[in-house]
Amino acid sequence: MAADPQRATDPVLITDAALSYEEELAVRKRRYKVMMGMRIPFMILAAACYQIPWLAVTLLVLSIPLPWIAVLVANDRLPKKAEKSNRYQPERRQLEQREHPVIDG
Repeated sequence: MAADPQRATDPVLITDAALSYEEELAVRKRRYKVMMGMRIPFMILAAACYQIPWLAVTLLVLSIPLPWIAVLVANDRLPKKAEKSNRYQPERRQLEQREHPVIDG
């Protein structure tokens, strides 16, 4: 299997680089804030829907695990991109078909 000549000439794009630690932390903080920001509206909606008990209870039940889930999501690092390693693969040449003389010593 010969190496792909097109791949060897492709430039490496900077957009393929992983996020810096600061950028990744900012993404995780944003996720945490969004999830924690959903808790208060859920509780307010539950209070506003007190006349529909199943909806109020559902909203309250959804708001209870949100802090725990938000912490788990915020502490979990973003998944790394799967990178293919570019390894040297020499061309395989077949040995000659003729007989080779053996030298006895």
